[in-house]
Order: sequence, then C-alpha cells, then structure tokens
Amino acid sequence: MSLGGGNSTEGSNAGGIFVQFNQDCTSLVAGSSSGYHLFALTPDDGVEEIYASRSGQETCLVDRLFSSSLVAIVTVSAPRKLIVCHYKKGTEICNYSYSNTILAVKLNRSRLIVCLEESLHIHNIRDMKILHTIRDTPPNPRGLCALSPCVDHCYVAYPGSSAVGEVQIFDAVHLNAKCVISAHDSPLAALAWSMCGRRLATASERGTVIRVFAVPERTRLYEFRRGVKRCVSIACLAFSACGAYLAATSNTETVHVFRLQEGGERAPDDAAAPPEPGWVDWMSQTLSAGLVYLPAQVSDVLSQGRAFASAKLPRAGCRAVAAVTNVSRAARLLVATSEGVLYVYALDAADGGDCALLRSHPLLDCAPPACDESEREHELGAALAGSPPRGAYDIRDPRHFPPMRAPDAAAD
Repeated sequence: MSLGGGNSTEGSNAGGIFVQFNQDCTSLVAGSSSGYHLFALTPDDGVEEIYASRSGQETCLVDRLFSSSLVAIVTVSAPRKLIVCHYKKGTEICNYSYSNTILAVKLNRSRLIVCLEESLHIHNIRDMKILHTIRDTPPNPRGLCALSPCVDHCYVAYPGSSAVGEVQIFDAVHLNAKCVISAHDSPLAALAWSMCGRRLATASERGTVIRVFAVPERTRLYEFRRGVKRCVSIACLAFSACGAYLAATSNTETVHVFRLQEGGERAPDDAAAPPEPGWVDWMSQTLSAGLVYLPAQVSDVLSQGRAFASAKLPRAGCRAVAAVTNVSRAARLLVATSEGVLYVYALDAADGGDCALLRSHPLLDCAPPACDESEREHELGAALAGSPPRGAYDIRDPRHFPPMRAPDAAAD
C-alpha cells in the first residue's frame, strides 16, 4: 500500500501506507513517509515494533525474507531503484536500477523477483545476480505477480493476458515456462500461492468467483463464490500455512475465509491445523449429491463453495491484506489496512461463522486510534447511558410524551 507510489494489487493504495505480511505470516512490514517498519506478532494477540528505519525516505514497497535480516525496499523518490538491506546492521547490501517503475517485489529463500509493467526480473537471492528477464509481458500496470514461498516448487505466476484471466506459470529455478492456466473470463485481479507451491488461488476483476488450481497439473481443485449481489475489487488472497484456509479481502468491509476441505499440505507446528469435518462439510456433500438432477447452469452456481467464515472491518474502501495463522495454538484471522491498523479476529476452526474482533493495533503514528471489543463496548455503553428505555413507550407517561401547552386565547 503505497504512499502515492506504485499500484500493486497486493498492497498499494494511493494516499495510504504500504503493509504486507512476510512469507510465513510471522511478521508484518509497513512503509511510511519516514521509512519502513518491521513488526512481530506476539503470543497475546499483540504486535511489537522490532525495527524502524527512520531514514526520512518515503517508502512505497518493502518485503522481508521470512524472519531474516534481509529486507528489500523501494522509495517514492527513486521508484526505479531496488535497495536490498541488512536491517539489523543498518547497512545496504546492494542496489539495482531498472528501466521503469518497480511495481512489486517478491522474495523466497532462492529467488528475488522484480515486477515492472511489461517485464519480470529474476535474481539469485544468494548473490543478487540477475539470472533471467521475462520481457514483453502483457501490460501489467498493477504489478500483479506471485512467487511461491517453497524453493522446491519455485514458481512465478503472472498475467498472461490483459483481456482475459490467463495465468502464466514460470519455473524460477530451471528458468523455463511451466504451464498456462485459463482461470477466468475477465482479467486477473489477485494471485496467491500456498506454502507448498502446488496450489494457486486466482480472482478476476469481477471479484465474484475465486478459484484454486493444482500446479503444474492445471487442475481446478476448488471454486468459491464470494458473492452474487455485486462485483468487487479483490485486493488480496492468502493461504494459511497449513493450506486449509484461504482468506480474501476486497474494497468492501467484509473479509471472507474459505475452507479447503482436503487440507493436503504438511502444517508447521505453529500453523492453523485443518479442523475435523463438521456440519458444513456434511451439508456440502449432501448438496453435491443432488447436483446431477439440476440444469447445468444451476448446478455450476450451487457447486461453488461459500465462505466458511467472515469478518467485518470498521469501514470499507481502504485496501487490506490478510493472513490466517495460529497465535498460541488458536486460529486467528489477521487483517492489516492501508490506514495503518492491524485487526486480530478469532477464527472458529470448527464452525466458522462471524469472526469476533479481539484486538486492533495502530501500527504508525498516522493511524487512527483503535480500541478492542471491551473498550468499544464501554464507549457505546457510555454513549447510550442517557438514551430512552428499550421497552414500550407509555403515552400516558409525561416523561415519554410531555403534555402540549394549551393554545393562547389570542390565537383563536
């Protein structure tokens, strides 16, 4: 989320700040008018600032390599220049300049990807040498691309067309094109890899349907319907570390969480573990069994999965990024917005439903004040203390309906 800088779908938002979770969702980075900031998530649903650059340079893009000291940044004053830093030492490791504005930067333990509007540059993370350049890509003004966190399946996904939702998959280790996925009829709006690098989530500019594909098989594994009432702009897609959940944010106030019933990925010890099958799964199986008796168009819509859980942000219109993770072995939905606020929601791994807001944290001084549920309830209670009673009104009680003053005789 850029300070008037780039237009990356993953994070830029003119007039706001850049916010992004690292690859395993253990920390959060933010770019501000004074530099960049690194935050760590604490076991009590809190957040702790572990570093602030205070360089005085307005930062529009920043990414941290997992929990390492390696940070890549792009400033508003030099939008074509990539700076790679060792933040603990406070030193610059190297910098590279490109022919056009840098729209996105992606890292994993093997590669660093720099996305320009019509090209992608692949660096070796060990020595930062450029290994390959993908030239003449379809116009990509939002810098939409995704790099798999897994070095064993080190794939880069990017739009293969500016007219339809075609995804190009490139192998960043062997440096060759892997496959092409025809994901949507409309142009792409969001891409996200699972931690294992074998599943790719996609959304189009219409924003109604989210799909998950197996890579490189190109098999469609899941199809979720975000909604039918209106088309929205999907801002972020994010898998949980265990691969059992997929979160989606948009330009509305609702954040959706979809459940991938199979699980299918090895979960780290601190990852949100896939839940046992519940009544939602039973209903899905029952509905699927009856689809063969319905017309094709009806069965296509009914076969699309719905959100397993959802959360409400205080307001719509601000760009947000999400993460599903575990905090002290409890599932959490984390949402960071371009206003500079991190919201922590409880995610019911068994039944889903509405996610309760647990805490909210202003990340920077420019962020609006935030309060948790107890503080909000106290403020609401104080505001409503002088309000009329909730029970029925008694028209004979002068406290509810004061008697009218008798008209003056002169008025006749």
